[in-house]
Amino acid sequence: MGGAGLVLSRHRGARAQGPGLWAETRLPGRLRLGVLAHEIRKDIWRALRDLRGFAPVVELRPCAEESGVCVRAGGTVMLRPPAALQRRLEEVLEHPARRARWIAHSKRGLA
Repeated sequence: MGGAGLVLSRHRGARAQGPGLWAETRLPGRLRLGVLAHEIRKDIWRALRDLRGFAPVVELRPCAEESGVCVRAGGTVMLRPPAALQRRLEEVLEHPARRARWIAHSKRGLA
């Protein structure tokens, strides 16, 4: 995967930091970052689309300790989000079927 990462957001210059709603996870293996970021962003948007003003941000980077991809995802929000929304975001990133789908889509076309 190399040393470069990727940030996907509707807003130019967005970063997965600052106040808001954030969660992290790791995915194993060699994956196509662009495909992976789009798949994760779609699922986050579907889970949190009722949060007014929310624009998902997905940041992918190589994991330092092991092979794979470190994922930081979420987005900035105007007001402190309820704890239930934080749990919903974490559930999206840890859901076994979603993770399997993301990995399968992201491996297609790799040699």
